[in-house]
Amino acid sequence: MVKKYFDAPVLEIAGPEIAVDIFDTPFFYNDGGNPSYVKELPSAATLLAPAATDPHVAIGREYVVPEIIGVKPTPPYGIETQLGLLADEVVYEPMWATRDVAAAFGITLVEKGQAVPLSCPVANLSQIEYEYGVFAGHWSPYQGTGDKLLTVVCTDLEHHDFPHVFASTDPHLPLVISVGRYWPKLCKIRLADLWVPRGSALYIPPKPAIPGQECVDLHNNRNSARACWGSLGQSSVTTHTLLQANNGYFYWFWNATPTAHGNLSPKA
Repeated sequence: MVKKYFDAPVLEIAGPEIAVDIFDTPFFYNDGGNPSYVKELPSAATLLAPAATDPHVAIGREYVVPEIIGVKPTPPYGIETQLGLLADEVVYEPMWATRDVAAAFGITLVEKGQAVPLSCPVANLSQIEYEYGVFAGHWSPYQGTGDKLLTVVCTDLEHHDFPHVFASTDPHLPLVISVGRYWPKLCKIRLADLWVPRGSALYIPPKPAIPGQECVDLHNNRNSARACWGSLGQSSVTTHTLLQANNGYFYWFWNATPTAHGNLSPKA
């Protein structure tokens, strides 16, 4: 019997890593599309205030969350919460990451020449270059399917005590970050895919678990290469991410209902 296989798909490849001490370099500066961390800002830089969380702002596709199916501690990494969503399919509405759109999920858009002050309960973070494949979202860490490539994509969102910078540094395509805003007391969630133009970045401040908070802002970057869909020439994107590489504590929110992620027309 002759066996023929497809090329192995890229899920996630970690590349070069640089240490970032935010006590020594407390600003993220978008230096002409290159993510950088500096002690003092250039005179021409525009300093932004991080977006404030306004629970009354609601954009993206809305779904009812009638129940929490289960909460599972996963020491030492964090806590996993399975949401019950009232839907047969969950649509992540694609939209360009403008200033107002990003702020609706507690995120700051940082364009070329702009900067934002960093905050974190620990000093030592890492900026890592990643390559994400177009099928990276087709893997589930929750459903006992191992490393199989799945035919459906589940909802998989998180928040955590350390900050993120998601820099759109691929030379050809924008970066896509899936986001959600969840109102536990109102039993509803809003979902979207933010398309980050090349050369821009998203700053997500530390978002710890706060008992009784009105809304919870969530994100995930496993669908980073969404803009590759429909392309014959590119099946992965390059991006740079600031994160706490060691000893980070996460809060994951997931649901098994199949999701749909549409495309926008890629732009610079």
